[in-house]
Amino acid sequence: QVQLVESGGGLVQAGGSLRLSCTASGSIWRINTMGWYRQAPGKERELVAVISPFGTKNYADSVKDRFTISRDNGKNVVYLQMNSLKPEDTAGYYCYAHASSGNNYWGQGTQVTVSS
Repeated sequence: QVQLVESGGGLVQAGGSLRLSCTASGSIWRINTMGWYRQAPGKERELVAVISPFGTKNYADSVKDRFTISRDNGKNVVYLQMNSLKPEDTAGYYCYAHASSGNNYWGQGTQVTVSS
C-alpha cells in the first residue's frame, strides 16, 4: 500500500502563486509515475501534470507555462508550483501515484481557491 498526503492549498488572488506538496509513504519502492489531478464542482477529475521517476513531465494544455511539476525521489515528495493562477484553476487538487503493481493511489485532496 501507498499513502499520499497533500499540503499547500489555500485561497489566493488571481495572478498569485501556490506550491502544493505530496509526500508518499508505505510501499514507496513500488511507485512509478506521480502527479496531480484536479476536480472542480460539477466537473470530472482531470489531469494537471505527471512526472516519471526519471523526470519526464506532461502537462495539461490549460496549465502549460504556468505550472511546474517536480519530484524529489530521495524524500518521496512531488511538488506542483502554480504561478499566474486564474479563477478557473479553482478545484480540489489530488496527488496521484501509479505503482509497478498496476495499482493507482490517491491522496485526500487539498483545496485551491483563486479569487478574481
